[in-house]
Amino acid sequence: MALGRDFRRLWAAYTISETGTGLAYGAIPLVAVLVLEVPEFQVSLLAALGGLAAAALALPAGPWIEFRRKRPVMIGADLARAVAILSVPIAAAAGWLIYAQLCVVAVVQAAGAIIFTSASGSHLKALVSPADRATANGRFEAAFWTAYSAGPPLGGALTSALGVWWTLTADAISFLLSAVGVRRIRQPEPAPPVRSSSAGKLSEIAGGWRYIVEHRGMRTLFINSQIFGAAMMAASPLLNVLMLAELHFPAWQYGLAWGLPCIGGIVGALCLKPLNNRFGEHRVLLISGVGRALWLPFLAFIPAGVPGLIVIIAVEFLALFGAGVFNPSFATYRMTHTEDGYLSRVIACWSISSRTAQPIGILLGGALAAFTSVRIALLICGLIVLSSAAIMPWRSRVTEEQAIPVR
Repeated sequence: MALGRDFRRLWAAYTISETGTGLAYGAIPLVAVLVLEVPEFQVSLLAALGGLAAAALALPAGPWIEFRRKRPVMIGADLARAVAILSVPIAAAAGWLIYAQLCVVAVVQAAGAIIFTSASGSHLKALVSPADRATANGRFEAAFWTAYSAGPPLGGALTSALGVWWTLTADAISFLLSAVGVRRIRQPEPAPPVRSSSAGKLSEIAGGWRYIVEHRGMRTLFINSQIFGAAMMAASPLLNVLMLAELHFPAWQYGLAWGLPCIGGIVGALCLKPLNNRFGEHRVLLISGVGRALWLPFLAFIPAGVPGLIVIIAVEFLALFGAGVFNPSFATYRMTHTEDGYLSRVIACWSISSRTAQPIGILLGGALAAFTSVRIALLICGLIVLSSAAIMPWRSRVTEEQAIPVR
């Protein structure tokens, strides 16, 4: 069965919202620094608070999403994010903007992302056939990397030309258009799972993690993703410091080093279907999981100047190519091997865990650099990322009978 109009509507809605997010990437911290003139600690706190507070707020949202129809939840998440972001330029125009409002906006943005992702993952499973899941997830992945390769440079140009307030307004409009796109989906949505009357609230909230722990393949991939994500996020600010403070890359080279490798993610996502046809889904999952983790240690040895820029672009391109293949491959695996009554909670718990582990990784990476050096800390982060490749479902393909835990 080919992907139909309703999938394209959902895909277009996602693409528009991610493009808006890419345009406004870094806009809220920019407002904090340039408009409110808050110190560096408060800028870092703004980023950490958005992830951690959103994770706490989203914790009870998994069961709430699971037992409701998903489209209204997705539309609500889009509208909440649009209103929150639009409140910033409105408050600034009225002279009311304060740091606390930026913190609230950061939390709403992050919580909305968790809620939308949890609902849309379950909805996508109902919207496309099992044979089309990998292709559908590949298209979402390609849209993500396209948005984050083109969005930040365009957003920077828009901010330079018209000001940050118009960039934030464009982001808010993108969420409104996303909500309209979801609303235009015509295929009747399946009835949500029936809530068990015997399950308590805590049991329902923990259901996603319990499902992950009981499923051997999912448990392995969960551990892999938390180690990989925390170490990668820890390495990101360290690489910034190495490039800008120690190697003195000019701004245009810095932007090129971050933007150009995103093409690797797009190419990887577009290669998923032919790779699956040639090698099989399980083998592609394993190989791409290793492929995304091999390259980060090399960044600890980059030289200055153009040779260093070439090394960074090559290393990041290869890593993002592997991620572009792995991410939709993994999303398909998780979608296929999770019961319908648990999928929203599994995705929510996964997102919450990642948004908790990654800020912790950033703090530990900074502490490690302070006690050693930026290059040593970056190398250790790279080796931790590399070690995650050993934690993969290396055993033979999980059968359908093994996939679903017995309850």
